[in-house]
Amino acid sequence: MEIFGIPLQAFLGQLMLGLVNGSFYAMLSLGLAVIFGLLGIVNFAHGALYMIGAYVAWYGLETFGLNYWAALVVAPLLVGALGVLIERTLLKQLYKIDPIYGLLLTFGLALIAEGVFRDQFGVSGQSYSVPEALQGATNLGFMILPNYRAWVIVASLAICFGTWFVIERTRLGSYLRAGTENPALVQAFGVNVPMMVMLTYAAGAGLAALAGVLAAPVIQITPLMGSNLIIVVFAVVVIGGMGSILGSILTGLMLGIVEGLTKVFYPEASNIVVFVIMAIVLMIRPAGLFGKEK
Repeated sequence: MEIFGIPLQAFLGQLMLGLVNGSFYAMLSLGLAVIFGLLGIVNFAHGALYMIGAYVAWYGLETFGLNYWAALVVAPLLVGALGVLIERTLLKQLYKIDPIYGLLLTFGLALIAEGVFRDQFGVSGQSYSVPEALQGATNLGFMILPNYRAWVIVASLAICFGTWFVIERTRLGSYLRAGTENPALVQAFGVNVPMMVMLTYAAGAGLAALAGVLAAPVIQITPLMGSNLIIVVFAVVVIGGMGSILGSILTGLMLGIVEGLTKVFYPEASNIVVFVIMAIVLMIRPAGLFGKEK
């Protein structure tokens, strides 16, 4: 059976690859949207935090025998702690001035992190094996589905929508949103707003690291893996609407699928299709698909 002259199995395989990429886009753009929506910081260091998360998993396995399941916990905690350090020592100085300074600072931090890791590990990629429990594939009849890719999709969706639920549907989330809109009022009710802001940035950094661990068995781990992805992820956030958490999740998944299908029907355009969509969306709706018009 064929679809538009392409064998069904090849078509579905590319669709699955697009969904996996979309899962990574969704997780990374979710972290960016959380940080921008709640703190107003355009966090260009997000790609570097994603890269560091993958390296924590690889280095932990090679040096300490840290298995994949432990890395899913340890990497977000370590990178989240790094996020606390960044927020307390650098970013908190920038909240009351033009957001461009936050962008420039985090871009500089990303370049520093990339340079340090290139110096320590070189530019050649490191391999991280798929955990034994997720090796192999499942025959669905119409296609062979690798177990690890299925796990990435399920885990990413659970994390993304779980984060959205916490921020949009719980008391903690209401405190977070209120603390960014009127911190003095929230502080008057006994809420430690600086602590809440710090933990929000740490949570965004932890989400980036978690995405890095999930990506480690799928791609080569290199110091450039974050910078290669972050521009696309920023485009996803812009299309979804800056600060819109649900918009970032849905747009990330959608654009991953669109990019995957473009590789099937018109491979030459696969590297630019996201940016073409971004340009079209901004012309029609400058606030993004799910953003709020001012």
